Amino acid sequence: MARPTLTVRQPGADYEIRIVGYRPNVLRDFYHSLLRGPWWVSIAAISGSFLAANALFAVLYLLTGGVARAAPGSFRDTFFFSVETMGTIGYGAMYPESTPANVLMVVESIVGLLLTALSTGLVFAKFSRSTARMLFSRNAVISPLNGAPTLMFRLGNQRDNQIVDAQLRVVMIRTEQVEGGGSFYRMLDLPLTRQRALSLSRSWNALHVIDASSPLQGETPQTLAEKEIEIQILVVGIDDITMQPVHAQHRYYARDVLFGHRMADVLSETPDGHLVLDLRRFHDVEPLAIPPAPAN
Repeated sequence: MARPTLTVRQPGADYEIRIVGYRPNVLRDFYHSLLRGPWWVSIAAISGSFLAANALFAVLYLLTGGVARAAPGSFRDTFFFSVETMGTIGYGAMYPESTPANVLMVVESIVGLLLTALSTGLVFAKFSRSTARMLFSRNAVISPLNGAPTLMFRLGNQRDNQIVDAQLRVVMIRTEQVEGGGSFYRMLDLPLTRQRALSLSRSWNALHVIDASSPLQGETPQTLAEKEIEIQILVVGIDDITMQPVHAQHRYYARDVLFGHRMADVLSETPDGHLVLDLRRFHDVEPLAIPPAPAN
């Protein structure tokens, strides 16, 4: 039997990766999906499991009987009795009066404890899972800086906290043709002038100098598109509030890299010596007066 195909949507990507022949682990994958999914999905899953379990026990109570004051053949009454049992409510209007019904009540109580424990663990894990709210400039630019062509982009923290010991890594992926036919996706590091910050609060301009050792040397807008070049970014640090590791990813495609532009200034100084950070210009770029030559 053919194994199913898994479709993965990469963060920030405009394409999908389809994995054929993977080995799924239903329970672990389902729990992981609930952790990374939106809250409404987790709430719907918990509610659905609770209702399904009570519906199952309601049917079993109908088959075994022995629920006092429940109307004969009434699924509604046995369902409400099941909810009272699993929720340890116990209004006393209905109660088990036979041995099979009492045994079923014990089994349902155990199932209710397990469901409660799993639901509590899931909710706690989602609440305690620290995430980063990072913002990346819409475009990366290539322009001269101190006489050398430089790849530049901007990132910032959208929260009021700080990302302590923030580390930034940049990788370029390009498509290469190999001898004998076929394609090879090569990953090359793009060293930055500064890859670590003691703390990341609002804005950080990342710079990669395109020199003789740079994988971007000699590239033009046309060659970036032909080689299907992607620039992937990973930021890792520690949230100073929760003291938990956080990370964020972003990627720029060939169409997102602008030659002959610079990042607009967002930081200025007032006459009285204060600094002003204008986040309204976070994504703005400015064309150079004289477009530079290709990055070489």
